[in-house]
Parts: sequence; structure tokens; C-alpha cells
Amino acid sequence: MAAEPVTAGARRTAGWWRRKSLRFRLVAVASAVLAVALGLSAYVMVGVLGRTLIAAIDESIYQRARGVVSQADSGQLPDELTSPDGTLIQVIDSAGRITHATAGTDRLVPLLNAAERSAAIAQRRSRFLDGAPYGIPHRLRVRVLSADRGQTVIAARPFSEVETSISTAGHVLIIGTPLLLVLLAGASWVIIGRTLRPITELRRGAEVITGTARSRRLPVPESRDEVHHLATTLNAMLDRLERADARQRALVSDAAHELRSPLASIRLQLEVALGHPGGQDDWRETAEGVLEDTTRLTRLAEDLLALARLDERGGAPARREPVELDGLAAQSLERYGRAVTFKADAPVVVSGDALDLGRVLVNLVDNALRHTVSPVAVELRAEGADAVLTVTDDGPGIPEEDRERVFDRFTRLDSARSRDEGGAGLGLAIVRETVNAHGGAVHLEDAGPGLRAVVRLPLS
Repeated sequence: MAAEPVTAGARRTAGWWRRKSLRFRLVAVASAVLAVALGLSAYVMVGVLGRTLIAAIDESIYQRARGVVSQADSGQLPDELTSPDGTLIQVIDSAGRITHATAGTDRLVPLLNAAERSAAIAQRRSRFLDGAPYGIPHRLRVRVLSADRGQTVIAARPFSEVETSISTAGHVLIIGTPLLLVLLAGASWVIIGRTLRPITELRRGAEVITGTARSRRLPVPESRDEVHHLATTLNAMLDRLERADARQRALVSDAAHELRSPLASIRLQLEVALGHPGGQDDWRETAEGVLEDTTRLTRLAEDLLALARLDERGGAPARREPVELDGLAAQSLERYGRAVTFKADAPVVVSGDALDLGRVLVNLVDNALRHTVSPVAVELRAEGADAVLTVTDDGPGIPEEDRERVFDRFTRLDSARSRDEGGAGLGLAIVRETVNAHGGAVHLEDAGPGLRAVVRLPLS
């Protein structure tokens, strides 16, 4: 039970943090990291400074003591010792009496007693000493060296100058670190704000783009950075969406236009039949006309459904499985009887959806039969890494400048528009999109006379 309030508080904190702007979170994280770095740097710097100053004092008093030891060993100690750097010197003989000392240094009481002097010599390092008992209002840094004839040299130096330096550096860091942190946080706020400004412009540009807006694009920053690449990618996406929208609008418009004609014909025939009731033969003729228009509507609905499924799959086949194209072609062409001749190399196996590939062949043959006099020739062969399917007729053909246009949706040439059986202009569009979905290609070429449709599919 005690963990529940903690968990709830953590969730509220996380929620508050997520609600903040990206700019605030970046600046906050950067400032927190910077504060930790500056704090550690200040701590390390003060520690290094203190150790460096202590080492400098220790070296100074050691060298000063060594000089006095050299003088004592050679018997050249002056009556009055001098110390330009303020180091306190005491020379103590074997009886524990102070024989020489610098000015201002106690000549009666040694800074360290005999036991302390022996311990300091054995340790071979400097030590701290409180100077108050000796009339010195500072801590001292003391080093003891031994000389000949039982003499001992004590060198000491006030530690106040080191403490003052460390204290000054600490105060500077205590005041300067927060000021530096505030300055860097402000600079980060400005820099991050300018960095995120192109993203804000992208957001504002996206807000004004609506479903009815045409050819609107997001602003692209001049800098060649990640935001520039994001803007260009989003604009490319808008291009694709706009083309898809235009294509969808054109499909709906063309489909509505194609539906009007058979529906109007059905309505007209029924109105005439109801307005002028006659014999059984009149109703039979009306039924035949309605059936013909209904068949056209059925073909159009099937073609539109096939295109919708292709668009829904994003240009990919419904399934990928080995398809024996020679067997599929022979089975699909049985319905045409002698109107179609078929020649194939066996076996020819491709990968894809058998129903879609069968529809490709049927659409091509149906299109060829509308314009041919002789039987349509269908050939299948393996050529390199491709399966090549050709459908050839001896009709009037298609001008070279129109051979690509006929693959567009709802495209019919004038010769086809004049014939009721010409279809809605979706057959070849379904062929191309299905072949492209299977990784192949299709084109039309002159058969001299007639037209040849050539389909290439990669072999499995």
C-alpha cells in the first residue's frame, strides 16, 4: 500500500514532464547535465588547486630546511637566520635547545617536542600544526629534517595564504557557476528555439493545408539539415497524396460518367415499355435491351472492383505462389474455342496470383477479339529470366502515339467509342497495374498488320 502513493506521484511527474514543450525539455535536460558537469568541475578544480598549493608550500619549506641543514652540517650557520619568503626556522641541538631561529620565531619553545620531531622525521613529510599556542594566529605547515651532531631543523610556514586562495576560488565558483549556468541555459533556449523554428513553420504550414486545398506545400528551410530533409520528404508525400487524390477523383468522375449511359438507357426502355404497353414481343425486346445494359454495368462494376483491390493492396499481388502459366493460359482460353490459337513452351512457371494473371490474359484476348477478323494468336515462351506472353490480332491496330495512352483508366479511342461492345476503357488499365504488381511490364507493338500485346513476367 505504501508504494501506491509513490507510483501515483511518479506518474503525475511523468505526465507533467510530457506535457511540456520540446524546447523546454531540451533546455531543462541540457541545463541539468550542465549543472552536474559544472558542479563536478568546480569540486575537482578546488581539490586540485588545494593539493597543488599544499604541494608548493611543502616543497618550499623542504628546500628551505635542506638549505639550513647544509649550513648546519658545514658549521656555517649565521647567528641570525633570515627568511625572505616568511618561512619560520628553528635549529635545535641534541639537548633540545634552540640555537638558531629566524626573526619573530620563538627562541625558547620548539614548535614540536622531541617525540613529535622524531615522528615527523620518520614520516618524511610535512604536517599541520596549530600556531595559536606559539602566538601565531594561523595554522602552520611544518617539516622536520635531521642534521649532523644530533641537530634538528624545523621549517614552518603559515597556511593562511593557501586557505585564502582556496576560499577565494570557492567564492568565485559559487557565484560564477550559477551565473554561467543561467547564461548557458539562456543561450540554449535561444539556440534551440531557432533550431526548432523551421519545425514550427512546418506545423503552421500543415495547419493551413485542408482537404480542399490544392497544390499546397510545406515551407522548406534553406539549411541542408535534418529538418530540410523532413520538409522535402513531407512535400514528396503531399505530392503522392495529391496525385492519388486526383486519380481517385478522376476515377469517381469517370465511373459516374460511364454509369450514366447504361442507367439512362435502362430507364428509358422501361419508361417506354410502361408508357406504351404492347404485346409480349415488345416486353421481350425491352428485357433484352435491359439485360444488355445490365451486362455492361456488371462488367464495369467488376473492373472497378478489380482496380479498387489493386489500389488497396498498394500495387502488390493478393498472394505469391508458383503459377504454371502455360496451364493457366490453356484453361483460360478454352472458352474461346477456335477464335483463339495457343502455342506455349512448357513448363513456364511464374510467382504471383493465378486469378489476377488469368484476368490479364482474358482482358487482352477480349480486347483483341473486338478488332480482329482472323483467330487471335496467343503465344507463351521463356526468354532468359522472363516469361513472355504475346496476344496478336490482325485488326486496324493503334497509332504509335496512342499505344501508351490506352493503358490509362477510362481511355478509349474513337473507334472503340463508336461500338457498344467497346467496354469502359478499364481492361488495359487493369492489365498494366496487375502486371506491374507482379514485377513485370506490358507494351503494345505493331504486328503488321494488326496489334501485338507483349507481357513480360519474371520466371519463378
